[in-house]
Amino acid sequence: MNLLLMVLLHFTHCVFTLPAPSGVFMESVDMRHVLKWRPLQAPCRTAVLYSVQFQGQFELLMQNGLWVNATECQLTSDPRCVLTDELGSDSDYSLRVRAKCGAATSAWTELSSPFNRKDTVLTAPEMSVMAVGDSLQVSFGKLPLNADVRVTVWRRGQKALERWMPPEQRVLSFPGLQVAQYCVRAQTVLQGHNRSGSTNEQCISITGADAPWRTPTAVLLSVVFTAGFLFAVFWCVAHCHPDRCKTFFRKEPLPHSLKPDWVIQIPISPEDVELCERIQVCSDCPSEDL
Repeated sequence: MNLLLMVLLHFTHCVFTLPAPSGVFMESVDMRHVLKWRPLQAPCRTAVLYSVQFQGQFELLMQNGLWVNATECQLTSDPRCVLTDELGSDSDYSLRVRAKCGAATSAWTELSSPFNRKDTVLTAPEMSVMAVGDSLQVSFGKLPLNADVRVTVWRRGQKALERWMPPEQRVLSFPGLQVAQYCVRAQTVLQGHNRSGSTNEQCISITGADAPWRTPTAVLLSVVFTAGFLFAVFWCVAHCHPDRCKTFFRKEPLPHSLKPDWVIQIPISPEDVELCERIQVCSDCPSEDL
């Protein structure tokens, strides 16, 4: 019996000689959950590898306290584990991590208290505001999973208007506003109790709706003006008297610097000169007898 106990103690000592990870904590921001711990400083001839397990209320109550391996965090050298997809419900989760170096395996180190994703830290959303006619369009970047956005719009000296937007919508419109300056502020809210800080207020002026007749009227006026101008030009060309045309369209004289002030003579060779001989024609002269 004593021999068996000594063997068990020796085996236990061999298995757990590697110190357990320390400084385990959960970092959860905007519904992104990352379990972190301090890298193990124990001497090891190979890389120290870590494995993570979690246990939710379902595993604890319905599966006899089963611990589930985190799929992406088994025998990894990275001293952190992203558990955003693993912790998929609003129940409490227990988390633990252990180290392995060669054949040596450490004990499990468990997170000091269960984690619930409802306790994530929410940051103010990324917001942009744009005026479109008599409407305000408020756009948001990526929002946390399951978190709503509360948007507040107000006009100086008047009661604020509040609207709620689900995270999958991303764009919220406030139509039919009067010509004035409006300010917008927003915050993310998770299940009513967890709220982020508010964004800085953004103010923008509404200049009024574009009347539906303005664009067609502008196009029509442009067409009429162009047609009238072309008609006037063609009528003037067709009915303009030459003298009047010369009056309106005077030909500028050639500058003196461009006028030639020399005489061009082309020499002719003697061979090219035509030989001429004067001939006297007399109709009353007597003909000579041959």
